[in-house]
Amino acid sequence: MSDQESRRKRMKRFITLSSAAVFVTVVLVFLINLASAVSDVKGQQASNARVENAAAAQVANVEPAKGAPGTQGPVTGWGFLAAALATGFGCLGAGIAVAYVGSAALGVIGEKPELTGKALIYVGLAEGIAIYGLIIAIMILTRI
Repeated sequence: MSDQESRRKRMKRFITLSSAAVFVTVVLVFLINLASAVSDVKGQQASNARVENAAAAQVANVEPAKGAPGTQGPVTGWGFLAAALATGFGCLGAGIAVAYVGSAALGVIGEKPELTGKALIYVGLAEGIAIYGLIIAIMILTRI
């Protein structure tokens, strides 16, 4: 086996492992975001139940102030879920894009090292998808 074939095998193994690592990381971030959104929704529902029970126990019929805790329960919970899904799916798409673009970029860099700058630009563009998902999540969270 020649030295060039040996380098190609090592490069393919590195590309495969790095792509798998990026994908697993993105999936873990997605699952963590989803789990936190679900726990926030459940926490909001429990908080709403406590507020409703306390309001029913009051003798005076006073309307809650706008923005008081518990007045927007389900809407707030769904907002957190939407923000988590926007971030998670954005990161998932970016991870898949970086896996393909990054492996192609490493192949190009291996054959023509002078194209490193151009290859990194394409990897950065693929990572931009995750930033778009994060921006949407921030926009959703500011509306809640």
